[in-house]
Amino acid sequence: MKTANDQSRSSRYSRRSFLRRAGAGAGAVAVSGGLGAAMAPRAAAARSATVSTGPTTFGRIFPNLPPFAAATDDVKAALKDLGKPGGLLDAKDDLSKGPVLLITEPGLSANNRNNPTHTAGTTFFGQFVDHDITFDTGSPIGVPTNPGDATNSRTPSLDLDSVYGAGPVASPQLYDSADHEKLRIGFGGLFEDVPRVDDGTNTAIVADPRNDEQMIISGLQCAFILFHNNAVDWARENGYKNDSAFAAVRQLTTWHYHWLVVQEFLPQIVGQEIVDDVLRNHRRFYKPRMREGFIPVEFQSGAYRFGHSMVRPSYRANLHGDNGDPFFGMVFDPAGEGQADPVDLRGGARAPRRFIGWQTFFDFGDGNVKPNKRIDTKISTPLFNLPLGAIASHDTPQALPQRNLLRQLTWSMPSGQSVARAMGVTPLADADLAELQPYGFQSSAPLWYYCLKEAEVVEDGLHLGPVGGRIVAEVLIGLLQSDPASYLVQKPKWTPTLTSAGSSFRMTDFLTFAGVDPASRGQ
Repeated sequence: MKTANDQSRSSRYSRRSFLRRAGAGAGAVAVSGGLGAAMAPRAAAARSATVSTGPTTFGRIFPNLPPFAAATDDVKAALKDLGKPGGLLDAKDDLSKGPVLLITEPGLSANNRNNPTHTAGTTFFGQFVDHDITFDTGSPIGVPTNPGDATNSRTPSLDLDSVYGAGPVASPQLYDSADHEKLRIGFGGLFEDVPRVDDGTNTAIVADPRNDEQMIISGLQCAFILFHNNAVDWARENGYKNDSAFAAVRQLTTWHYHWLVVQEFLPQIVGQEIVDDVLRNHRRFYKPRMREGFIPVEFQSGAYRFGHSMVRPSYRANLHGDNGDPFFGMVFDPAGEGQADPVDLRGGARAPRRFIGWQTFFDFGDGNVKPNKRIDTKISTPLFNLPLGAIASHDTPQALPQRNLLRQLTWSMPSGQSVARAMGVTPLADADLAELQPYGFQSSAPLWYYCLKEAEVVEDGLHLGPVGGRIVAEVLIGLLQSDPASYLVQKPKWTPTLTSAGSSFRMTDFLTFAGVDPASRGQ
């Protein structure tokens, strides 16, 4: 049955208007390559203008900078100590107080400050973006590896291959068997779920298995599926027949996603000033040519891992899903291991309460939204004991900060100070990094740590600083500007079309069109 909102969407644009505004037929998003059950295709190999690697592998922005430290046993031990549970990076949240009080009593997380400029969903939108563009499945952690020899199993473009896979023909498991232009969606709880294998394992049927590692990212996957499916309905109601809807709707869904990255997400995490500078004055450091975008390790394991600092210890997943009560849970809790309906928010399970009420994560104006944590050198305590199932490689260490720090050795990453100097930015002083002196890193800090500290010192943790922010902004905008299918290339003045929001389109509008907003659910 159509709601008034459905009818409004259907009548807002004619078929001709839809074609013109969506740009259908003028380079709709293409897919290629083969696909296994849980792996998206890689882009065709092409050479980058800036590094001696192709887009099917990783690369560097600053290939001539030396490593921040040698990969010796002593350095590895120092990095493990720096990132250990209870160590310098641990926010030491009082987990014994439970998930509700960790949200309602800020004093229980005194070292883990809230960010009043971000909502809790910013973290997971950023994670969704990461899973769309980068997936390192083979490089050994802490062992020096040439980025040019390491396969990126995602396409290095914001093309939503993490949702669409290789398309209805090559990835039929991702599509509705009764309607091949629509993506497959699962049910089983109060609301939608990702589709799952019916063999007792609850394995998600998704193009990237990481998009079921916890409930919020799984919920975002569902929202993108439903946005696409609703757009298919809209297109058909406006004159499309059979296969003609898919290419145009995929492009339109992808362009709305691009808009959110450029207009909402990037300003939140790097600041509007850097976004405007990159768009108006061009990129200064990340300069791939058209069709040759690649993922640099300074982004993949350095600046872009800022999001781990924004994760809260616990979340309210929804307001009424737990027998009419709110469902609160730690993002990860060892007690959830092996439970059919885990006490925490890990993925891989199906139960009535395991869905996301988005008013906690994005601001629908009802007073229910919660904030992120700040970008700083304090990481929420649950991330120091990840379930192995939440680690793509299923290996140790299980402390996420230790993994991030050892990744600096994997890629022979330059120090934050040397990257700052290469960018023409005044580096942080040794005094700003005095806590690293026992490890000998105060003058040559691991890039990931440096970007967190820079945000903390320069921007009070509200967003990334000049080094981290510039890397993130140039790479994400550069991926769009080197993609001939993006709206920035095809129609730079385009604005979202599937809602009345136009240039004010934000994530709340996206979720509303997908039908997962609080009003649509009556929750």
